[in-house]
Amino acid sequence: MTVPLTRSLYRTTAHAAGGRTGSVRTDDGRLDVRLAPPRKKVPGTTNPEQLFAAGFAACFTSALAEVAAEFGADASGASVACEVQLGTTDTPAGYGLAVALTVSLPGWRAADLQPLLHRADEVCPYAQAVRGNVPLTILALEDPAAGGPAVPVTA
Repeated sequence: MTVPLTRSLYRTTAHAAGGRTGSVRTDDGRLDVRLAPPRKKVPGTTNPEQLFAAGFAACFTSALAEVAAEFGADASGASVACEVQLGTTDTPAGYGLAVALTVSLPGWRAADLQPLLHRADEVCPYAQAVRGNVPLTILALEDPAAGGPAVPVTA
């Protein structure tokens, strides 16, 4: 289901030229990078999957901090790793993405993180954007000091 915005909070535009072997630049010039396909190791380049992973990790970390405050908790020490896979699919498009988030929060047991991660998944704009289109896995890592196993969160 598509949900329209009721109010715009931020707007940006990025311009790409040359596809995966070109460049991408934002209107304000704060991001200006050369691109290379993921399997080519070209110094000084990145690829769209890395850019997407960086944005998703940052967005989910902010969502987690926001919802932790709702629970009366502090998530300023949270760490979110976002793995983005590009692969083939059995669809007419032929290609797709899969995303895995690995979250840790010092002093927290993985099982106790679950309610926060479920709520962060609900409010994170990136998680909302991929929902129903891209497989998303969220794994809560156990703080070694808290003791216990890593716990997968059903997104």
